[in-house]
Order: sequence, then structure tokens, then C-alpha cells
Amino acid sequence: MPTITTFLTFDSQTEEAVSLYMSVFEDLKILDTKRFGKGGPAPEGTVFSQTFQLFGQTFIAMNGGSSFTFGQGMSLMVQCDTQAQIDRYWEKLAQGGKEIQCGWLTDKFGVTWQIVPKELGNLIGSKDAARAGRAMQAMMKMKKLDIAALKRAYDEDR
Repeated sequence: MPTITTFLTFDSQTEEAVSLYMSVFEDLKILDTKRFGKGGPAPEGTVFSQTFQLFGQTFIAMNGGSSFTFGQGMSLMVQCDTQAQIDRYWEKLAQGGKEIQCGWLTDKFGVTWQIVPKELGNLIGSKDAARAGRAMQAMMKMKKLDIAALKRAYDEDR
């Protein structure tokens, strides 16, 4: 059966980016590091790529040069169990990056992340349109998502 691996191509910051992600996510494991040899486009010994696993999913990060950039059309969504997780991931990933609305941020390398509570889909996708609408409106006013505030908006009539 085929597999899909997320491939992140950085200018020259692969090692720095993977190091940041290791400091953010407690279960990130580097599986392999490849370095440029003699005659490569970067100094010998410089990281070419790193393969890592995050929450059981394999990623490859590579130094590809300045022609590679990231955009908001592709993001990595992290569904969190607690507000403490949201706060921790948000604080570290947003440092030097850009906070966007609705739980989105772009880290300092240009990778876009969605840091959201696991129950977000149930709140904004509820069959009770009024409750879902209130949760959606609350979310639209936030950058970093606040689980308690989303639930308050959802339960406003109760």
C-alpha cells in the first residue's frame, strides 16, 4: 500500500527548524540525518535533510535553497486535549512568526500551523445551528483559541 510523507523544504534552516519542533513537541524523534558531501551546493557536513517522526507521522525536512517557500494553503494541524497544550505549542511556534486568526500561526520559518482543541469540530459543526454559530463567531475573534471561551459561547443559552 502506498504511503504519504509530508516533505518540508526550507531554504537552509532544516536543522534549526527541526530543533525548534523538538523543543515544542515532546514526542518528536529524529530518524535520520543526511549531510552534504564534498562538491555539494552547501559546505561539506551541512545538514541536507532530516527525517523525523511526530505523533506517529513521518516528515522529511530538507534544505533546498531560497527558491522554496511555504504558504498558508498547506498547514499542519495539531489537535490538542487541553488549553495547556494549546498555550505551550502556540507560545513556542509563534515566537518570531506571525499569529493569524482562528488558531492559525506561521512559525519563523514560514510553516503554517493550526493549533486547535480536539472538540473544535463538534462545537462549530454542531447540528444545533445557533450553538455552532455562536462558537464560530467566538472563534473568528480569536487568534490563539481559548477552549473555555469557545464552550461558553456554544452554551450561551443554557
